[in-house]
Amino acid sequence: MLACAVIFYLSSPAQKAEASISLLPDDLSVIKIGKSIYAKNCASCHGVALEGQANWKQRDTEGYMPAPPHDMTGHTWHHADSYLFLMTKYGIEEMIGKKYPNSMPAYENVLTDDEIIAVLSYIKSTWPSLIQRQHNQINARVNAQ
Repeated sequence: MLACAVIFYLSSPAQKAEASISLLPDDLSVIKIGKSIYAKNCASCHGVALEGQANWKQRDTEGYMPAPPHDMTGHTWHHADSYLFLMTKYGIEEMIGKKYPNSMPAYENVLTDDEIIAVLSYIKSTWPSLIQRQHNQINARVNAQ
């Protein structure tokens, strides 16, 4: 039974996605698409300039965390491509397997995988080269595991 569970886990869509996700911050056509999708789906919470909401590190009066910035001042670049993709597609609750008060919707039924990658690629393309290099090192460590 344990072997079946391991096989199911390793063959699950999330695991397949995690193994093949790579952002494209240097592909101008992908960036253009991602910027447009970001404007329509993300900017209302995360800010037109990726600046996030005020006091994003503190829970609001209802216990929710405000939307963090996606620019270099936030923590987005601290997470590997695969994590960012899965978080965007499935949401935090699916990833951690329990309820968690948050306002971030899952985009599984809203955006295609390519659209999610385009948005995340656009976000990464805005980071300074030093931050992009650090993010690439995070990806390398995660992919080596």
